[in-house]
Amino acid sequence: MKFLDELKKVLSFDERFFGESNQIIKTKVSDAARANDEKLLKALLNNDLLKEAFFTKVDDIYVFDKNKFVWVLESKEFLSDSFTMYKNKIGLVDSNNNLISQKLDVSLVWPYKDCVLEGGQTKEDQKRDEIFYNETLAPDQVNRLLAPKVLGNAKRYTKDGIEENIEFKEDDNLIIKGNNLAGLSSLLERYEGQVQLIYIDPPFNTGGDSFKYNDKFNHSTWLTFMKNRFTIAKRLLKPDGSIFVHLDFNESHYAKVLMDDIFGKENFKNNIIWCYTGPSGSSRFLPRKHDDILYYGNGENTLFNQPYVKHKSGVHNTGQVFGNADTKEDFKEKAEAQGKKLEDWWDDIYSTDRYRSELLDFSGQKPEKLLQRIIEMGSNKGDIVLDYHLGSGTTAATAHKLGRKYIGIEQMSEQIFIGLERLQKVVDGFEFGISKSVNWQGGGSFVYCELLEDNESLVNELEKAENTYQVKIVLNKSIDNGKLIPSVLPSDLKESEDDFDKLSLDEQKNLVMELLNKNQLYVNFSDVDDEDYKVSESDKTFTRSFYGKE
Repeated sequence: MKFLDELKKVLSFDERFFGESNQIIKTKVSDAARANDEKLLKALLNNDLLKEAFFTKVDDIYVFDKNKFVWVLESKEFLSDSFTMYKNKIGLVDSNNNLISQKLDVSLVWPYKDCVLEGGQTKEDQKRDEIFYNETLAPDQVNRLLAPKVLGNAKRYTKDGIEENIEFKEDDNLIIKGNNLAGLSSLLERYEGQVQLIYIDPPFNTGGDSFKYNDKFNHSTWLTFMKNRFTIAKRLLKPDGSIFVHLDFNESHYAKVLMDDIFGKENFKNNIIWCYTGPSGSSRFLPRKHDDILYYGNGENTLFNQPYVKHKSGVHNTGQVFGNADTKEDFKEKAEAQGKKLEDWWDDIYSTDRYRSELLDFSGQKPEKLLQRIIEMGSNKGDIVLDYHLGSGTTAATAHKLGRKYIGIEQMSEQIFIGLERLQKVVDGFEFGISKSVNWQGGGSFVYCELLEDNESLVNELEKAENTYQVKIVLNKSIDNGKLIPSVLPSDLKESEDDFDKLSLDEQKNLVMELLNKNQLYVNFSDVDDEDYKVSESDKTFTRSFYGKE
């Protein structure tokens, strides 16, 4: 790469930037850049390519973009390892030598990368988690990714059985299997400005291995991942809607800053503390016994139904009488009946371990009682509730029993199975969770569908690859079927085959994942009649009914 080679060449003439091993020390260069070091700036200005990259001309004066320079300096592409050098060699940069990560990038996390896959999709015999992969894609690589997708394999689940060959109805509840970024963007076509309440319980970014999602994102990637989805989620909310984001100490403080920016600092309502009981594990310091739930409105007039809770030991009488009660006894009777206003410290709802009737094989599962409180607080019957990290389906199950419409998105096959089974039991009237307290007798229905796959099938095949030969099979299929990103030529891959063989298996899989054209992971609605995709008539009918197109 000429651009990075030129930068290395220019820096190599300044002995201040070299260590004992004769390697450039990036920190010394970045310190000099931040200090506007005269010798460094002159060297950069004397190189036409670097001058164009790092300087802006204003009235015959060249202004140095030190942030861009430091970013390039600290990126893996500069003075990189053999894996990154191979990526550069085959063209994983654009024609202007721009690095792959820019301010408007979209972070895509696919099932085999951001999750610990169980139930036949992991190599259980090897007793290991799937390797975590993540990549950041420039906007021009995802220009079609966020377009509405074809929805396939649609079924309606009712008390009388499963209906197929269906059309979508206005009052249908909806469960979508697929990547939640693509799913959210597809919902915009039908539901923009119509969702009353969003609750999500995303990966906590703990680095722990007990959570079934692989929540080992690095911090910056996690925030990018959340930002992409928050931006679309805000567009889905009604003007008086609200969003509740369930986190813990790992990212809650950073998420608040991010949400202040997207939803508006003035729309922050509460940092709800859910203080649960149960095992906390050993700790050198104070055991952690709570989660954070960030609560934001979407505007000034956020819908809010004031919750009340029972007094722990009767009314705490201060001797003062409020309201229109004739006597202290009248006040005491009314106050005891109503309870006290709920505050932002919730210690009266236990973790799911204490509610055995609703406990599923899903670590991190939240109790229906917790979701009941949130849903009743921020919505009314008939309103739409959205959870785009659906997991085991707690939000959908609770919303169904409370008479709300709901939409859930989940990309994990294992969790989709758990969620569908759970919702069918809700429809059938099984008693668990809040069923008894709300007198739930069953009824209603919900629709299940999938984002119709294209390249996603190659992604799944790549995840299962156990050696270089199998990875190459996926790569060759991608080449033969025209599934590579446009900037990479098959001839370049062929010429670099020996270098590819030298990479580790994880690097090979990561690389092939990056080479796949993300615009083609799912079939866009605009291509529904394209014969190459072989969309069935039933899938066409359902998709058109969902988007309201004839």
